Amino acid sequence: MSRTLIDLLQEGLPAEAVLTDPDVTSSYSHDMASFCDAGVPAVVVLPRTVEQVQHVMRTATELRVPVVPQGARTGLSGAANASEGCIVLSLVRMDRILEISPVDRIAVVEPGVVNATLSRAVGEHGLYYPPDPSSWEMCTIGGNIGTASGGLCCVKYGVTAEYVLGLDVVLADGRLMSTGRRTAKGVAGYDLTRLFVGSEGSLGIVVRAVLALRPQPPQQLVLAAEFGSSKAACDAICAIMEGGHVPSLLELMDRTTVKAVNALAHMGLPETTEALLLAAFDTPDPAADLAAVGALCEAAGATQVVPAEDAAESELLLQARRLSLTALEAVKGTTMIDDVCVPRSRLAEMLDGVERIGEKYGLTIGVCAHAGDGNTHPTVCFDAADPDEGRRARESFDEIMALGLELGGTITGEHGVGVLKKEWLARELGPVGVEMQQAVKAAFDPHSLLNPGKLF
Repeated sequence: MSRTLIDLLQEGLPAEAVLTDPDVTSSYSHDMASFCDAGVPAVVVLPRTVEQVQHVMRTATELRVPVVPQGARTGLSGAANASEGCIVLSLVRMDRILEISPVDRIAVVEPGVVNATLSRAVGEHGLYYPPDPSSWEMCTIGGNIGTASGGLCCVKYGVTAEYVLGLDVVLADGRLMSTGRRTAKGVAGYDLTRLFVGSEGSLGIVVRAVLALRPQPPQQLVLAAEFGSSKAACDAICAIMEGGHVPSLLELMDRTTVKAVNALAHMGLPETTEALLLAAFDTPDPAADLAAVGALCEAAGATQVVPAEDAAESELLLQARRLSLTALEAVKGTTMIDDVCVPRSRLAEMLDGVERIGEKYGLTIGVCAHAGDGNTHPTVCFDAADPDEGRRARESFDEIMALGLELGGTITGEHGVGVLKKEWLARELGPVGVEMQQAVKAAFDPHSLLNPGKLF
């Protein structure tokens, strides 16, 4: 069947779009998640047009071959991992920005456009595309849509789902469907656009997206506040949000993360702190906003509050936060990055619980967080060559997710479910929720060809 599959694919695709060399195709087997099974694809296809994607899906349906869509494979849940004998459909060559409209404040893009590329392009028109995952220099818009990505600015601007107005989607049988709109308002029919955002390629292949843009805000300024305990830092976060402030970011790094960043980049962050809080404002008078937030931090017990004086100092502080996950990986060589989101009011309980879990399993677990959202990233550091450490890492990871659910949270705020969290998705949704979601899947993909083994 493999020979027939290749022949049929090549009938509607240029030769350079069909990769069959095992040494090459094996490199497309997985994303950046640990502890996620991955198969060996039968073929990797890199289309450039919608028609080529349709041909792939018609071929897959005819032969009943599974298809795994991929972007830059920077994901952290195994959502882009290949199934055994599948077609990997890599969309990175569909990378055109088709339109930027300052009047309508939209961009129309193909799925392979890199997030940072789009951000810079719309910036030339005085516009702003807010979603900014940590991997924004590499990750693609299609991947962001598939996993409903977040980022540092979500506390003020929201997540990817809030910026996707419309989609063109190739369905499992090769038909092309358009959802949503390009207007500022629109409520006709079921909101299928939102259904596809976060579906991890399990319902259809996104081949075009209409994205909402905002006017470019003023340059933000950042404040750093040191705390002697995570509880004091979380008290400050609650006071900031309760006080009606609207920071453009509100990020937290625990003691372990700060030390890891210093070890990696020698940035001179204060290692005596138990928690470092970064707050930023992109308002017309950010210095005044930072002063008000700084006062709240001091009232909550901050040992030191340092507002940046200019954009360069602000960027230096943000760079430290962006290096967090890379720095934690350097601690032991391998990490499992959790993505548990809890109500802001329970954030301190989450951090204290993670610390207890780390002590229980004898592991280093650093926490960085989009604190304004309650979205924590407990990162388990371990030696992958040590089977016992690997076992303890997985068990601690599961306990962290259980803790998040106990605190009224969710197992993923922005990384998605993929392979890594399928078991936990069922626990969060409950049996009726799972049944209804499986019914939706069956309606769009009756032969279960699209990204099988993910989510459910």
